[in-house]
Amino acid sequence: MLALGRYLQSVDYRFVAVTPDTHQHYLRRMTDRPVRDLRDVFGWSRPFRQDQVSTDEFELMQQAGVLGHKGEVWRSRIRWSSLGNWLCAHSAYPTDSADAVFFGPDTYRFARLIQSYLADNAGSVRRAVDIGCGSGAGAMLVAGACPDADVLAVDINPQALRMAAINTELAGLSNIRTAQSNLLNDVEGDFDLIVANPPYMMDSQERAYRHGGGTLGAGLSERIVSAALERLAPGGSLVLYTGVAIVAGRDVFREGLHQRLTTQPCSWRYQEIDPDVFGEELLKPAYAEVERIAAVGLVLTRDR
Repeated sequence: MLALGRYLQSVDYRFVAVTPDTHQHYLRRMTDRPVRDLRDVFGWSRPFRQDQVSTDEFELMQQAGVLGHKGEVWRSRIRWSSLGNWLCAHSAYPTDSADAVFFGPDTYRFARLIQSYLADNAGSVRRAVDIGCGSGAGAMLVAGACPDADVLAVDINPQALRMAAINTELAGLSNIRTAQSNLLNDVEGDFDLIVANPPYMMDSQERAYRHGGGTLGAGLSERIVSAALERLAPGGSLVLYTGVAIVAGRDVFREGLHQRLTTQPCSWRYQEIDPDVFGEELLKPAYAEVERIAAVGLVLTRDR
């Protein structure tokens, strides 16, 4: 996998991950068109014939163990997407398996939220953790901006930890460790920075990368806030990117935060980053009373 990633870097491979809906529309458009390049193979997850890539490229894919095939048609089981100048491996489209590792527009919005926080606070971070790290994008951004910090990437999904370790090494970041943990239950100590981009949808299959649980998908985000209140060092911050269901104009997640945090020794800022994401989900019965799903960012800082 590392050799394959390094090859993609050497040929200046770049790909911006899109929403599943946009991805589906693009694939329908390309059904009768031939595979043109590695972006089709590793970005758009298109099936391909062996003669549509070079001999060396096909051999790298085989050695990396990423190929599946049906007859003479092959397909990569992983994707590679760009995060700034880095490449991140994650699950192929469609991400429908229970242990899928997601990377998409939410990742880019999460990245901007982290970068905005670190622009003013990178010097104060000595120990950090990315909860539910997935591809490791959050941990990588923190480690890159805070090279002297000890950064931990945790997830309950072994496949996510594998992807995060590969992406970390490919980026040349030596200050990240991965560990399997449900939230922070299996790691010790306090943190100067906790970052998290948890799943926030209501998923009927309850897939770990997608299902937020609780009321309209907010359950995991609420649990992360609870964990942060217990494990932030004085002056430390939680940077949480998540999605919330808006019902009759009300952001119930924010209302719950306001009620809960009033008595806590902390300050917090909350912003609506994108007013309308995953609109196709509103067609599902679980969202019958929801008017929109918004992407939001929370920065919670514990008092010193």
